[in-house]
Amino acid sequence: MKKSLKERIHKGEFTVGSWITLGHTSVAEVMAQTGFDWLVVDMEHSAITLAEAQQLVQVIELSGVTPLIRVNKNDSALIKQAMDIGAHGVIVPMVNTAQEARDAVAAVNYPPLGKRGVGLARAQKYGFGFEEYKKWLKKESVVIVQIEHKDAVDNFEEILSVPGVDGFIVGPYDLSGSLGVLGNFKHPLMVKYLRDIRRKAKLTKALAGFHVVKPDLKEFQKKKAEGYKFLAFSLDTLLLGSACRQIFRNKTNGGV
Repeated sequence: MKKSLKERIHKGEFTVGSWITLGHTSVAEVMAQTGFDWLVVDMEHSAITLAEAQQLVQVIELSGVTPLIRVNKNDSALIKQAMDIGAHGVIVPMVNTAQEARDAVAAVNYPPLGKRGVGLARAQKYGFGFEEYKKWLKKESVVIVQIEHKDAVDNFEEILSVPGVDGFIVGPYDLSGSLGVLGNFKHPLMVKYLRDIRRKAKLTKALAGFHVVKPDLKEFQKKKAEGYKFLAFSLDTLLLGSACRQIFRNKTNGGV
């Protein structure tokens, strides 16, 4: 039997995923067939609607890949909707304090573990699988917090010690922005904060994730070597655009 993402996370296994920002099921299907362990439907920085997100989640799940949703903010209503349409978990942006982490966990879980209201939607088999879903939710749902602000790094240990937080993923662009060096990942201050994150992750034994935004395999391998075990490799538009550009860069060497 195939292990769930939750089980793999808690066994310390390495997993790799990617980001979907285009709201078309064919995009999700193509990416789900390539070998990713999980795919994130991005509802923070895309035009994807809730209805489109449900269709993407359906396709990802039916392809045997774990569907996650990155909500557009740490809001209980948005997280509830993401879970109700069938996401196996959420990635929550800008979690900078332990209380914000507790809020995210509470939004995913039903009482007494959380504060999520009950709906009978796709996740609960439209009312015909609530008891089954209730057991699944407690055992298998995933909550990943984004560490993407210097305040989150300062509060790292408290955030990752919150029960129900399964791990974190670094958002490098916003982290660099909070440091005043937007997009400059090699700036000494950014390097220092990334070093602090790795050190604190080892001390807390937290699942360490990183979003390698550009489709750079060397950078991906570097992050893997640094101990990140929940790695996101690029996103749909960059993967598509990079492949097209590579074809045209080679046109003088017998390409297009």
